[in-house]
Amino acid sequence: MADTLDPRRTALLTIDLQNDFLHPEGAYGRAGQSSAAITALPQRIKPVAEALRAKGGTYISAQFTLVPGPGGEPLIAPHLRELRPFLGKGDFEPGAFGHALVDTLAPADYTVEKVAYSAFYQTRLEYIMKALGIDTLIVGGIVTNGGVASTVRDAHLRNIHTVLLSDGCAAFKPEVHDATLISLGSISPNMTCAEVLEVLS
Repeated sequence: MADTLDPRRTALLTIDLQNDFLHPEGAYGRAGQSSAAITALPQRIKPVAEALRAKGGTYISAQFTLVPGPGGEPLIAPHLRELRPFLGKGDFEPGAFGHALVDTLAPADYTVEKVAYSAFYQTRLEYIMKALGIDTLIVGGIVTNGGVASTVRDAHLRNIHTVLLSDGCAAFKPEVHDATLISLGSISPNMTCAEVLEVLS
């Protein structure tokens, strides 16, 4: 249960809290695709990361990645190309400024590059968890209805316990965020960052 978290078997997993999403000079910032709710997340989540680590827990950052293809043009899924036509060379490229975790949360204990919504899809996340004996994930990040929801559902399929940070994730539209929290409530308890801090204390 969420009220009996064992920090040593628990990891905070943040989804896509990267410069290309959040920094004014990142890909989304340059395109005017910003949101106050999203920008506020790193500062709100930071105390959770610090408290969990202080109790022997782990912080894992899952970061969206666009693999450079021929000529440096990113390999982008057709649906994403249609949704985000502004993405181009260098955006979300491994090692680049935009791909990096935001300074407020950096560095994570482990970084997972992901090429799709879910942090489990074709990544090393499960390997890291098994190697460290982690069976519970506290999940936050962006967007609630995208990467966060896909990751929580994939964790559920793997019998991995999750706690969803209700105010530690956000979407570009608040009504979509709220609806997703209700939908995911059947498979994952929702807790605020403050509530998780209280459990960890």
